[in-house]
Amino acid sequence: MFKSRRRTYRKNRQRLPLLVFLAAIPVALILLELLTRIVVGVTGKSAELTAYEGVPTIVTDYCLKYLGQNQQPYDGLSARGRLGVQRHQAVGYSLVGNQKSNVWRINEQGFRDDNPLPLSKPKNEIRVFLLGGSTAFGQWNENNQATLASLLEARLNERVAQQKRSPEKYRPATLPYFKSELDKVMTLPLRMREGQYRVINAAVPGYASGNTLAQLALQVMPYRPDAIVVLDGYADLMLPSNKAQVDIPHTEAFLNNAPGHFWTYLSLQLKQAFSSTYLVKAIQYWLLHPKPSLSELSLVATEETKSLSEHLPTDPAELERRVARYRKYQKQLVTLTAGAGIPLVVAVQPEITGRDTKKLLPKEQEILKELGPVYTQQVKSGYGELVQASQKLQKAFPKNVKALNFYKLDDELPKGKTAFSDAVHLSKDANAALSERFYRVITSLPKLQVAPPKPPK
Repeated sequence: MFKSRRRTYRKNRQRLPLLVFLAAIPVALILLELLTRIVVGVTGKSAELTAYEGVPTIVTDYCLKYLGQNQQPYDGLSARGRLGVQRHQAVGYSLVGNQKSNVWRINEQGFRDDNPLPLSKPKNEIRVFLLGGSTAFGQWNENNQATLASLLEARLNERVAQQKRSPEKYRPATLPYFKSELDKVMTLPLRMREGQYRVINAAVPGYASGNTLAQLALQVMPYRPDAIVVLDGYADLMLPSNKAQVDIPHTEAFLNNAPGHFWTYLSLQLKQAFSSTYLVKAIQYWLLHPKPSLSELSLVATEETKSLSEHLPTDPAELERRVARYRKYQKQLVTLTAGAGIPLVVAVQPEITGRDTKKLLPKEQEILKELGPVYTQQVKSGYGELVQASQKLQKAFPKNVKALNFYKLDDELPKGKTAFSDAVHLSKDANAALSERFYRVITSLPKLQVAPPKPPK
């Protein structure tokens, strides 16, 4: 018995240092947290560190914040973003109206616009709606004015002003009688319908073609658009074929697995509590300088940590199913707009692997290198299928749709200009290049031109 007690005593003595060490860890962390707060307070960085989210402010501004019907963040999903979206049964989710940050403003109708959009269209207003995902929305652009929609609107209104300043440069309302004069004026461009052009940015980050189709039918058509422009494709390649549209992440899993939802919510709360301490923020702010992955930057409506190549289909059959879904929804877009007599322009959006590697700037070269050869090969194959689907659509409906291919952006972008901030999101210079191409197509649409005069008999 005595020997047994001695053995127990020895074991307890051996365990004591371990217990002391384990107990000392939280004490040390608390002391370090207090010391960090003192240092931060003395240096006057308290407010700056409190506002620090671990990533650049513009990333936080553009990250989605998923809100429930009570306007509160979804339990179990990150709420660090500032761009509020709310679940919508038909379209997946939509932007919450009346919100703003330092880089974007969302009007009360839920469109990226500085001003409200009334249902009743002013007599002199010509409305062009831009639909699509985050590239069309203007992800990472410094303000609303740097977006594709804003630049296109300015270009269209510049054309109207130019027609008024120099009417002789455009085909006259009444054609001359003599052939020599007639031949000369017939080479001039047709006049655009004059009025106040308004390009409404109705794009929503993360949207695929299924979301866009539902949005057009339910949320855009009541505003009586005069033309529709769609810029998309990338999200359709990334979205599994068993999903019709992009939705708020994990909603089905949360609804079908209450215990799993609880543990996800609990672990997220613990993670957020830990990451919000002064100690962690100070280490990130002054030492680590963390940055989001290319997957987080390029795919804005996901909480998954997979690489971009893991989102792409590796099976040719799965790729065909995703392209077939894209083709089906684009065809339905044509049917919907043609029935209403609205011109439709559909463009396959740019992507960084489509650029000539010799024209890439250093930052873009780093992005392409990080994406890797597997991703490049998969994307090129996928884009080839998307472009073919788009071209077939135009052949089938030549009077109702204009199909554009922006995958290879080099022909549109001036030399020496940065185009991409990640795999798909564009700089202001790239937006300006696309706006010029869209401008040329829109000004050629018969519905937006003054009816051509008839030659004299």
